[in-house]
Amino acid sequence: MDFSTDIKYIKGVGEVIAGLFNKLGIFTVGDLLFNFPRDYEDWSRITPIMETEFGVNCCIRARITNAPEGSRTRGGAMIFKAVATDGNGLLMLTFFNNKYVVNQLFEGQEYLFFGKINQTIVGGREMLSPRFVKASDNDKIHPVYRQTEKLTTKKIEAVVSNALSALRGGIEETLPEYLIIKYRLMGLEESIRNMHFPENDEQLRLARRRLVFEELLGMQLGLIFLREKSRSSTSVRIQHDKTQDFYDSLPYSPTNAQKRCISECVEDMKTSRPMNRLLQGDVGSGKTTVAAALIHNAVENGYQCALMVPTEVLAEQHFKSLSKLFGDRINISLLTGSVKAAEKKKIKSALAEGKTDLVVGTHAIISDDVQFKKLGFVITDEQHRFGVNQRTALAKKGLNPHTLVMSATPIPRTLGLIIYGDLDISVIDELPKGRQPIETYCVGPEYRERLYKFIKKHIDEGRQGYVICPLVEEGETETDLIPAQEYAEYLQKEVFVGYNVGLLHGKMKPKQKDEIMRQFADGEIQLLVSTVVVEVGIDVPNAAVMMIENAERFGLSQLHQLRGRIGRGQFKSTCVLVSGAQNEDSRKRLDVMCRTTDGFVIAEEDLKQRGPGDFLGSRQHGLPEMKLANIVSDTKILYAAQKQAEDILFADPELTLPEHRKLRQTVEKMFGRFGDVGIN
Repeated sequence: MDFSTDIKYIKGVGEVIAGLFNKLGIFTVGDLLFNFPRDYEDWSRITPIMETEFGVNCCIRARITNAPEGSRTRGGAMIFKAVATDGNGLLMLTFFNNKYVVNQLFEGQEYLFFGKINQTIVGGREMLSPRFVKASDNDKIHPVYRQTEKLTTKKIEAVVSNALSALRGGIEETLPEYLIIKYRLMGLEESIRNMHFPENDEQLRLARRRLVFEELLGMQLGLIFLREKSRSSTSVRIQHDKTQDFYDSLPYSPTNAQKRCISECVEDMKTSRPMNRLLQGDVGSGKTTVAAALIHNAVENGYQCALMVPTEVLAEQHFKSLSKLFGDRINISLLTGSVKAAEKKKIKSALAEGKTDLVVGTHAIISDDVQFKKLGFVITDEQHRFGVNQRTALAKKGLNPHTLVMSATPIPRTLGLIIYGDLDISVIDELPKGRQPIETYCVGPEYRERLYKFIKKHIDEGRQGYVICPLVEEGETETDLIPAQEYAEYLQKEVFVGYNVGLLHGKMKPKQKDEIMRQFADGEIQLLVSTVVVEVGIDVPNAAVMMIENAERFGLSQLHQLRGRIGRGQFKSTCVLVSGAQNEDSRKRLDVMCRTTDGFVIAEEDLKQRGPGDFLGSRQHGLPEMKLANIVSDTKILYAAQKQAEDILFADPELTLPEHRKLRQTVEKMFGRFGDVGIN
C-alpha cells in the first residue's frame, strides 16, 4: 500500500464507505492522510463537573451511578438518560435514538465524557449525546474531521488509524535531509501521524510546523520558477535613461517613493530580461506619474506602449491626463468599444505603422486585428479586474515586452509573497504633497437625517457626493440591508428633491454604467447612489463627501477603496460610516477606518481580522490551495520558505539533483509540469 492506493482497499472501508469518502474529495490513501483534522478535542484535560462552564466543550471523568434508561417521546423518538458523578458533582447524560448506549454504559464503571455542558431546567448540568470511552482506554487529543451525515468523525478516525498502521515505516521522506537538519524539522511520517493523533500539544505544533514549511516551500518554488520563466531574454532594452528629462517636464516634484519606484522599473528595463513588476500604491499615491515616466523612457528609446484599463471612463481619464502631461511630445490614441469604426481603422493603421507611440484603452486593445510595429512596454491598471489570459494576450502583441501591472489595493507584504510571488513588487508608500486628508466618522442610523443635511450643504457649495449601499435591490437577502435601487428612488423623491440623484450598480450593462459614471464625472449627477461597483474606476476631484450604509458588511480594504473615491481634489473631504452593528468585532473594524487612512495599515488589519480569503480572490491566477498554512500566524515560516526556495533554485534551477526529486514532484502536484515546458 502507498499514497496512490485506492481508499477502498484500506481495512474497514470497501466500496460503499469509499463512496462516502469520495464525496469529501478523498479517493486515495494520500488524500486521506493529507485530509487533516479541522479541529482537536483534548481529552487529556479533565474538568471537575462543578467547575464546568455552560455552553463550553470539556472532558469529564465520571462514574455511572444510574445506567441508561429509555423513554419514548410523543413523536415516537427514543431518549436515553443516565447519571454520572466524579465524587463532587452530578452530570445528566442524554442520548437521542441511540439504543446501543444501554450496552455501552454500565453502572459503577468509570468513563471519559466529551461534549458541551448545558443547564437543566432545575439548574443542574447536562451533556447531550456526548462522545465517551472507558476511562482506562483514553486520555489523549482526539481529531475532529470534516464529515458527512453517514461518515462520522469517529469512522474517519478509525480508517486513518488503519491506513497509518498499514503504512508504518513505509512513508518516504519528501524533504532533503539537509533541510530537515537545518530547520530541525520532524520527519514526514511522524508529522502525519501527529497531525491525526498528536501525543501532546507540542508534538502537534512540531508536526504542523514541518508540514506548513513544506507547503510554503512548494508554493514559493513554483512562484519563483514562474517568475524566472517569464524572464526569457528580450530585445527591448532602455539604452538611454531619459528619466531626468521627464522630471524636468513636470509642473510638480515627484515624491521620493515615486522616484524610487521609477528607478526600480527603469533598472529592470535596461536589462536583457523583460520587466515583470507589480506597482502597488494607495489610492491617490501617484501611480500614473510612475507609469508616465516609464512610457516616456520607452518612447524616447524607440518603442510603442499600451495602457489597458477596465472601463471606458477610466480609459478616457487616463487619455486626458496623459495627453495633458505629455503635450505634443508623444502621439497618444484612445481605443475603446465606443470609438467609431472609421476612427478605429485609423488608430489601428497608425499603430501598425508605428506612428502612434501610446495607445490607451479597454480590452479592445487585445482584439486580434490590433497590431503594433514595435511594442516594448505594456501596462494594465487596476490589474485585478483582468484575467491572466487578458494580460498575457496584451503582452503577446510584442516580442517579450516589459510589463507593469498597477493596483490600488494594498496587499500586506506577507500575502504579497503568495499572491504575487511570480512578480517583482514596487510600492509607493508616500502620498503627494497637497493631497487632502479624508476625515472619517462612524455613526448610528439615528444620525441619518443630519447626514442628509450635511450632504446637501456640500452639494449647495458646488461639491458632489456618494451614498454607498451593500445591495442592488430588495429581496437579494433576508437581512435588513439597504438596497441601492429603492434607496436611490427614495432619496430622489423624498429627501433630495430638486437635486440630481444617480444610480450605479453591477447589474447594469457596461454602456449604462459608463454613461452614469460619465455624467457624474461631468457634474451632471450631484449625488451618486452606488454599490461597490464604484470601488474602482472614476476620478472625480469635485466629490468631497461619502456616506456608506451598513458599513459593517464591507471588508476594511473594501471600505478603504470606496473612501478613496473622495479627497481627490482640493476640497476637504468627509466619509461617514453608518452602522447599527453592536458586536465588538464590527466596532473594532470600523474604528480602524476612523483612526487611519494608510491603506497598508488597513490591509494588515483586514488580514488579521478576516483572513486571506478576500485577498486571494483578488487575483485570477489559479493559485494552489493551501491546506495548512495560515498567512497571519505563519509569517516567519513563509519568509524562511521564500529564502530557501531562492537558494534551492539558484543552485538547481530545474530541480534535477537527486535530493530535490521529491521537491520537484511536490511543485508539479501543486502547479503542474515543471521544467522546460514550464508549470501549467
